[in-house]
Amino acid sequence: MRSEPVVQVRSLVKRYGTRTAVDGLDLEARPGVTAVLGPNGAGKTTTVETCEGYRRPDSGTVRVLGLDPVAQGDELRPRIGVMLQSGGVYSGARADEMLRHIAALHAHPLDVDALIERLGLGSCGRTGYRRLSGGQQQRLALAMAVVGRPELVFLDEPTAGLDPQARRATWDLVRDLRADGVSVILTTHHMDEAERLADDVAVIDAGRVIAQGSPEELCRGGAENTLRFTGRPGLDVESLLRALPPGSSAAESAPGSYRVDGLVDPQLLATVTSWCAQHGVMPDRISVERHTLEDVFLELTGKELRS
Repeated sequence: MRSEPVVQVRSLVKRYGTRTAVDGLDLEARPGVTAVLGPNGAGKTTTVETCEGYRRPDSGTVRVLGLDPVAQGDELRPRIGVMLQSGGVYSGARADEMLRHIAALHAHPLDVDALIERLGLGSCGRTGYRRLSGGQQQRLALAMAVVGRPELVFLDEPTAGLDPQARRATWDLVRDLRADGVSVILTTHHMDEAERLADDVAVIDAGRVIAQGSPEELCRGGAENTLRFTGRPGLDVESLLRALPPGSSAAESAPGSYRVDGLVDPQLLATVTSWCAQHGVMPDRISVERHTLEDVFLELTGKELRS
């Protein structure tokens, strides 16, 4: 697997008339799966399309697999796969003939029949593209992006409109691509998808990357975790607080309902349960509420993520 970045974007600016879509954006994607998140109009699609070579930057530099996607596009294109939301398929073509056509353009394509079967396209291979359901069109676009064994694949909302079974099959395919050394740039509106698949997450808003890191790092960077437990009302919260690590807090948020805030790790959990044992408290329930990627997104952008 490559050790250097697969994508490097420096001070990227892209304007449409008087509107600045991307405003001095910096982005670096390492080998693995990088999820790009952002509200509508944030600039993520323009950024990704610039990396794919479909848009020319107004200023700044873009390198994909070490190449300029515009000036060196002929050299780059055989090494990348691109999944477009619109599909990029001739409307009159049959699903299987379109996929076999794309496969024939590559030196060492994947087994087309196996890929068709894996993505559940076997029953519609002879069906014209216009007659496919939205989910089938989506799966065909995914197959076309990966059939050429790319080093790097750009997936734009790969599970949009898919049923749960097809969504899981897509996740498994992305994991297998990663295991085979293929890097993935993934744009998605599904927080669970980013959390489960991505090694790294970049959050874009107002044309800039406002946060980047692993899902775990981003979640640790927001509000700390919370531990809750229930017991008899009126426990000595001050005594509990003295037993907790510095920087923690404890309160009885409602009669018999207790909340501990701070860095919730195994040691803090052991401290709380030990304190309960020493004071004859049998918690009816104890739970850890972890900061999610969606929590981080909302704190950073103040917006809900919508398709």
